[in-house]
Amino acid sequence: MPSCTTIFWSILLFFFVRLFFVVSSRRIRLVPGNPRPLQTCSIAIFLGSGGHTSEALKLASALDFGRYSPRTYIVSEGDAFSAQKAHALEHIKATDHVLSDDHPQYKLLTIPRARRVHQSLLSTPPDAVRSLLACMYLVSVRPLFKKGAFRQPFVDLLILNGPGTCVILCAAILLNRLIGLPSPRVMYVESFARVKTLSLSGKLLYYFTDRFVVQWPDLVQPGGREVYRGCLV
Repeated sequence: MPSCTTIFWSILLFFFVRLFFVVSSRRIRLVPGNPRPLQTCSIAIFLGSGGHTSEALKLASALDFGRYSPRTYIVSEGDAFSAQKAHALEHIKATDHVLSDDHPQYKLLTIPRARRVHQSLLSTPPDAVRSLLACMYLVSVRPLFKKGAFRQPFVDLLILNGPGTCVILCAAILLNRLIGLPSPRVMYVESFARVKTLSLSGKLLYYFTDRFVVQWPDLVQPGGREVYRGCLV
């Protein structure tokens, strides 16, 4: 009979081998894994509060809402500012007759914060775990019970712009991929304010996103994964 230690190391080895292949596939395959033709692309945008929300909504406002539909805005608990801004953007688009009134084109989801401003490091882990569990429910469990959406991710594309809670959201998607569940493509757009160095969120997510977009040429490294398309916001 194999010992508990042997079983533990075997599981750990399997985990790291699986993680290696998942991360490697993110580097190479930049087209959707499921080549089914899409008339529309469902999209989720994480609104990280303050300037991050403003940048994310600026990116969203440039999209063709007829093509990128339905839209999901993800906000942190207590972030009324981001929720109001998302509703305002949708109202403007509807006023401009971009949207159809036949059915709702967007929704707003709230997840727990991974860490509050000025929160001590000792009290952060319980909140981070709570946030991770909520994100796992959003990206892993909830799609399984959605009518007509079996084996489909909760959205086709997820756009992240920071800050910290978006790391937890991306971690939930990575866990999804590790166990073989359908997952959205992930694009991280570094903040316009990061001119010379990446943000902490950017450094943590650098190898775990499908596209990593920067807005300043000094952030592009030789042989790196950065994609530079100029200033986007």
